[in-house]
Amino acid sequence: MPPMRISIIVAAARNGVIGLRGDIPWKLPEDQKFFRKQTTGHAIIIGRKTFDSIGRPLPGRKNLVLTRGEASSVSGVDFFPDLDAALRWARVEGIEECFIAGGEAIYREGLAVADRVYLTRIDAEPEGDTFFPALPAADWKQVGTIAHATDDRHASAFTIETWDRVR
Repeated sequence: MPPMRISIIVAAARNGVIGLRGDIPWKLPEDQKFFRKQTTGHAIIIGRKTFDSIGRPLPGRKNLVLTRGEASSVSGVDFFPDLDAALRWARVEGIEECFIAGGEAIYREGLAVADRVYLTRIDAEPEGDTFFPALPAADWKQVGTIAHATDDRHASAFTIETWDRVR
């Protein structure tokens, strides 16, 4: 069995902001489409607050939710006490790629184990209360970019960057 790739997928503004009061402070349809395309058919790992802000399991994916509290019963969702437990389960299940998709604390923990980062850099500096940390340059190599300009559906320009861990 090939090893499972652990990826982080995140959209962050120039100032590192990824959220404000449990919501995303921008609407970028093409980035949402990229997220859906990358994660469909795979597993996503998110924290309980992120899951609650979405309000439902994301279709076409294994939804793995981390919670320190009581794991409720939600159809289409598996609950785990921590990131290690969720990753162990995904490996046993034969998941090819597992996406860490928020929030801030889970991103910080995930950076230690991730093989790849899909980082949408948004050309804006909105107010926020949750942040994505800077990628340590010595640990990561940029292997791809897709630029998107502002248009009638996107108030901010953005670039989708792909980073691989330097081994």
